[in-house]
Amino acid sequence: MELTEKRGGESLLRHLGPHARPEDFVCLSQTGDGRFHAGAEGVQSILGTRDRKVEFVFFRKHVLAYVHSALGYPAYYPICRVDRKKPTKAVLMDLDGTSVRSEEFWIWIIQLTTASLLGNPSFELENADLPYVSGHSVSEHLEYCIRKYCPEKTVEEARELYFQHTHFQMQEILNGRGRTDAFKPSAGLKEFLLELKGRKIKIALVTSGLYEKAWPEILSAFQSMGLGDPRDFYDAIITAGFPLRKGAVGTLGELSPKPHPWLYAEVCRVGLGIPSQERAHVVGIEDSGAGICSIRLAGFPVIGFAGGNLAESGAEGLCDHCCATFQEILHLL
Repeated sequence: MELTEKRGGESLLRHLGPHARPEDFVCLSQTGDGRFHAGAEGVQSILGTRDRKVEFVFFRKHVLAYVHSALGYPAYYPICRVDRKKPTKAVLMDLDGTSVRSEEFWIWIIQLTTASLLGNPSFELENADLPYVSGHSVSEHLEYCIRKYCPEKTVEEARELYFQHTHFQMQEILNGRGRTDAFKPSAGLKEFLLELKGRKIKIALVTSGLYEKAWPEILSAFQSMGLGDPRDFYDAIITAGFPLRKGAVGTLGELSPKPHPWLYAEVCRVGLGIPSQERAHVVGIEDSGAGICSIRLAGFPVIGFAGGNLAESGAEGLCDHCCATFQEILHLL
């Protein structure tokens, strides 16, 4: 089909975002799992984000999103059109890169882990690696690095080294010897959060990061801003939980992170108590392609935040708006 073909007077491309254009995406002949082919079995066309993490399958009357999985557990989700409505009842905010500038630190931890796997302390990631080592789960980041740099290693080996580096570096930070630039609140975050509170808009914090790495970030940022205990300030906070490893009880999180919809869907429906029929009154803010896709698959309008990998990942077409500052976002709300 032509991507401008319309149903009910409007293009199905509108399901992806109000300003989505065909050129925002990669045109594909089939989905990554080979299940659907363009022009066969009712499939009109297939589009993908530039990082190929999510693909959109267009049928005559509906659209499916296919989410890849580096660990072998992909999934299909329906994606529905959503038109943002006022008043805004809730804002769902990403942590790394949006609320707190910490992506460089966690990418550095991935780099240290890969260096340890290779036995090469001078190893450095390439710029081309960046969309694949941020915004997803720890295991997916490590799986990518293993495939590219050390295919003889396993994710399990990498995870053990990753947590060794994480625990050591976090302790160094707590002892005042670590990287002082690790966790910085984004410019204008304090004023933005207080303004939302003043407007009585609910605020939720959402991260694909495991609790043990996310919580120190949140605390550090709130101490810097003088906003007290983040558990008292936010209306809901959700993380990817606790790592599943021998000798400890883990929680679900490594196979269901962004770009899957579950973190955003759960924090809004369960954490904030907002039913799905009111999702047009909810706005998500993200700086990563994986996060943008997660919000859209959960059924919420999304605002892209500058500084992440939106352009590189090819997720800008899913955004209602893209903003460089929190002040711009306030004008939209």
